[in-house]
Amino acid sequence: MSFLAGIFGRRRDPRDDLVPLWRAVVAAARQPEWYAECGVADSEEGRFDMLSAIMAAVIVRMERDGHLHPQTALLTELFVEDIEAQLRQQGIGDPTLGKRMGKLMSALGGRIGAYRPGLSAGDEAALASAAERNVTFAGTARGECVARRLAAFHRRLQQTPDDRLLAGEIER
Repeated sequence: MSFLAGIFGRRRDPRDDLVPLWRAVVAAARQPEWYAECGVADSEEGRFDMLSAIMAAVIVRMERDGHLHPQTALLTELFVEDIEAQLRQQGIGDPTLGKRMGKLMSALGGRIGAYRPGLSAGDEAALASAAERNVTFAGTARGECVARRLAAFHRRLQQTPDDRLLAGEIER
């Protein structure tokens, strides 16, 4: 029976282990303080900007530990799957979906690159500069607020043991 189960059964998806962390990333990006206190635009663009910033912090944390580094690709796959599903719900179909996803993935990669130096060094001025370039604000730019909150979030990530991080249990 195990032979047939191996052929016809569902194989375990290695991304399943990262679903709790993905949910924690989404929850952190949706915190109202980003929008109310820091002035991030509560729009599709602003929410993507915050999701990208939180992803950057989590990926930089995971890169710190060699054994978690390969799992950053799996977390990114969950990001892609979720964004693609949301775009499909908005009615974006196959002819344009690939191009749109390519642009969003390029944006994510660029944002990770923009935030990485500030996150790695704990440099809030560099984070503020990156936020001002990469976050859609409602009104005047408030990169310092985003930088302060993002740096605090990253410090909590640094204090979170690996097993709790993967379980989506980030230190408070």
